[in-house]
Amino acid sequence: MDIRVPYKDINQTLKGIHTQVVDSLDYCANNMPVYPDPQSMFYGLKQLIKYHNDPPGVELLQSVPTLFENNWWGIPGAGDCDCFSILVMSMCVVHGWNNQRIVLCGRSTIAPVHIFTQLKVNGDWKTLDLTRPLYNTHKPYKFYQHLPC
Repeated sequence: MDIRVPYKDINQTLKGIHTQVVDSLDYCANNMPVYPDPQSMFYGLKQLIKYHNDPPGVELLQSVPTLFENNWWGIPGAGDCDCFSILVMSMCVVHGWNNQRIVLCGRSTIAPVHIFTQLKVNGDWKTLDLTRPLYNTHKPYKFYQHLPC
């Protein structure tokens, strides 16, 4: 299932992301690959996704089954940063890697334009931003806000 609503605010988006992660756990446990570590998971998931912006005026939050089986564009794995964050968070939970946080970033504190997930690995926060080509990297933004998952 996906959630399609006109963008209201970041709180609405975060609630929708939580809902989609919970709705994705069984699918991830039963249909997605198992990875030995977060870095392998990052590169494995990168092979399965394709970046597409949300439709104009809509905040589209896709569960993992929707992302891969019946999404807005009809292209398996097509989504944007929040869809990919749902994927990463769901996969981390299924793998038992539960020390995660969401990172909101943008040009100002009141208008985030990007979201990604970080995971604490051996005491260090590692970035799993599937919009980036490399593990543990992120695009520089002026403002960052870290939120527990």
